[in-house]
Amino acid sequence: MRDVQCGKVVIRDGLALAPMAGVTDRSFRRVCRRFGAAYTVSEMVSAKALCLEQAIRNPDPSRIISGELASVMPDEMPMAVQLFGHEPEVMAEAAARLASGDFRGRAGHVIPAAVDINMGCPVRKIVGNGEGSALMRDPALAGRIVQAVVRAADPLPVTVKLRAGFDESSLNAPELAQVCEAAGAAMLCIHGRTRAQGYAPGVNRAVIRAVKQAVRIPVLANGDIYTPADALSMLAETGCDGIMVARGAMGRPWLFAEIRAALRGEDYTPPDPEQRFDIALEQVRAMIREKGDRVGLAEAKKHLAWYCTGLDGAAECRARIMRAGSLDEMQTAVRALAAAQDGRLRALPPRSSGAANPEKTGGVLR
Repeated sequence: MRDVQCGKVVIRDGLALAPMAGVTDRSFRRVCRRFGAAYTVSEMVSAKALCLEQAIRNPDPSRIISGELASVMPDEMPMAVQLFGHEPEVMAEAAARLASGDFRGRAGHVIPAAVDINMGCPVRKIVGNGEGSALMRDPALAGRIVQAVVRAADPLPVTVKLRAGFDESSLNAPELAQVCEAAGAAMLCIHGRTRAQGYAPGVNRAVIRAVKQAVRIPVLANGDIYTPADALSMLAETGCDGIMVARGAMGRPWLFAEIRAALRGEDYTPPDPEQRFDIALEQVRAMIREKGDRVGLAEAKKHLAWYCTGLDGAAECRARIMRAGSLDEMQTAVRALAAAQDGRLRALPPRSSGAANPEKTGGVLR
């Protein structure tokens, strides 16, 4: 597998983590990066909200939501920030702020490696505002947005994430891809479903292949990549330059390491159940440090539940996680689940205050 070049950005082995609202926060991005996600993208950021936040006088930090989402820390590079919106001038202003770093965000944030444009979100509220995948119904507007963002974001490369089409009657991704390329996009990512399909049924790889054949810029394939075999067959069938993993990495960030090993013809041993929850707990502790106990604990539950997938007793453990009122209770639940897989019960470590970094052992955080 060759690296993918997007402007001056190099994506090692063509392995990228897709943006997922409510999922790909900083703690999740960091753990995926450690396992081989060479390029990550922020959760989607409202271009309008990012611009409006700059006008707030003496803002409460809790109100700077878009600026926080758009903040890229030095250890996260190369990383893109994804914008959504439908007004070229607003998208351009937001892109200019990202490219200059001129926005209220997390202290120490850096300029991102790229700006990504969301033309794939299927959520009703977003589509109802003429944003996300709704832009696939108006290629002319989509082209104007890309052109405006490219000019404003210079010298950062601009990328676009899109779907196969809005519905089965309009599988226009290849044509829209050409519009985006002509407007200056440096790379595309194509999810092989329409907006109407959401996330089912299976991915239309023929449309992804058609997009790749329609343009000269790099194309990343996205959709239903849950195993190394999925990744290899996706690349073989579509001819794409790389892949962008989404739901397959939820609760399984080492999927990137598995895919990279498969691409190189190497063996890889996934974490055992005990190691799996070492990784999970490291992630959720970081999440709590970032977001505070109330928000962090609430969001940690779904992530820990994903890490239970495939283990005997997972359903009962998920129920315990959802009922838990503290990290200690969640930790007890997942440690018991890990122990039940092989009959061993490991002594529970003390709850981390978040001040100290976990010690790394053999590539797994303990």
